[in-house]
Amino acid sequence: MKVIKFGGSSLANGQQFERVVNIIREDSQRQVVVTSAPGKSATESVKVTDMLLQYAESCISGHPDEQLLKAIKVRYRQIADSFDVSEADLATITDQLDALNQAHYPSYRQLREYFAAHGELLNAQLLALILQSQGVPARFVLPTQIRFESKKNDEAVFDEEKSLDRLATFPVEKDVVYVFPGFFGFDQHNRIRTFSRGGSDITGAILAEGLQASLYENFTDVSAIATVDPNVIANPEPIKAMSYSEMRELSYAGFNVFHDEAIIPAIHGQVPICVKNTNDPDALGTWIGPASQLKDSRNITGIACTKHFAALYLHRYLLNRDSQFTRRLLALMADYKISYEHMPSGIDDLTVIFNRENLSEKQLQEFVQAVRQELAPDIIRLHDQLAIIMVVGQGMKNRSGALEQIIAPLAKEKISLQMVNQGASEIAIMLAVDEEDAKRAIKAIYDSEFA
Repeated sequence: MKVIKFGGSSLANGQQFERVVNIIREDSQRQVVVTSAPGKSATESVKVTDMLLQYAESCISGHPDEQLLKAIKVRYRQIADSFDVSEADLATITDQLDALNQAHYPSYRQLREYFAAHGELLNAQLLALILQSQGVPARFVLPTQIRFESKKNDEAVFDEEKSLDRLATFPVEKDVVYVFPGFFGFDQHNRIRTFSRGGSDITGAILAEGLQASLYENFTDVSAIATVDPNVIANPEPIKAMSYSEMRELSYAGFNVFHDEAIIPAIHGQVPICVKNTNDPDALGTWIGPASQLKDSRNITGIACTKHFAALYLHRYLLNRDSQFTRRLLALMADYKISYEHMPSGIDDLTVIFNRENLSEKQLQEFVQAVRQELAPDIIRLHDQLAIIMVVGQGMKNRSGALEQIIAPLAKEKISLQMVNQGASEIAIMLAVDEEDAKRAIKAIYDSEFA
């Protein structure tokens, strides 16, 4: 049995739904389907989830945007009109939109979660109706098996153990197609709680693990994951296969084809993933799975880049003898809600690299001043315009001189490296460069390795 998930662009309109129906019918093993909300297309410039969140804000303000609500209904109606879905069946979907502003919610946060989750919820119901109209024995499934634990601060944490326990008893009947909405589950009070945006990938991975699927197919709008951002390198080479670890490293550093948190359930269940294209389903796609099953490990599998980083350099003689120095620094970072990404150090030096994207200039300067006052370093320097480049490849483990060969093209281009760090896994090398040099650095490495 296979679990398959379709992204928002794959379910944006009636034409895309027809492709999805054909993909499901082509393989009888594709029994568990996970839906996203309708996304963007050539004719639709806004995702339904964004429309629902805008509608939520209008309801919170006390002035519900009825025109926006009508536009959301039109999106589902246009899809339904492409198939033999009766007006009465469609009304069971659109009536739920009308009910959103009539319900009571414990907080504005949960109101937003309820509204946002309905993009996937209604799309799953609609897909089940469409499959039934095409003669496919399909059933919509409310994802009560996906469990969260709500905390006192109104945050919700995914509960993997409870989710797997519930999925262990879920009956999968032969020839039946089960349609689950992605992105959300339920807490201990049976209230809807959501993952972060893009969380339908996570739902699919959890179902693949819990139902012990043979494969998790993730259908998007690309035929394979590219070795590098196509906005930086035109027509980059596709990645045919990679390990879970490689995907984790690349997702962290900016690859956004697949939600990085969705890798974890797949790893736990040892379920291989295949990223495929809804518009070209016969393309092989990109296989992601255990490193032991890779037939060929390239020296470099992919290059990813993320900007908005800062590096705080601290120097103090005999720093290595101060057992409290690092603890006090991390406590200050916690006070400012800053989590560090890397922390290379020496006997007298320490650099902490962190994401500054959500910090204002004022907050950043206040944090630096607090470090200066609390730790009294001899030298303190902030470099706040850094890009992190991750060069990832399973084959680098056995590649002699890998670091030197990756850095050499940057020296040739006179690109200054602010920091270099090779992880303990030996499959990833992290390079820190000035943001303005990032594209040139990526191109230099790509041309050296792939051209």
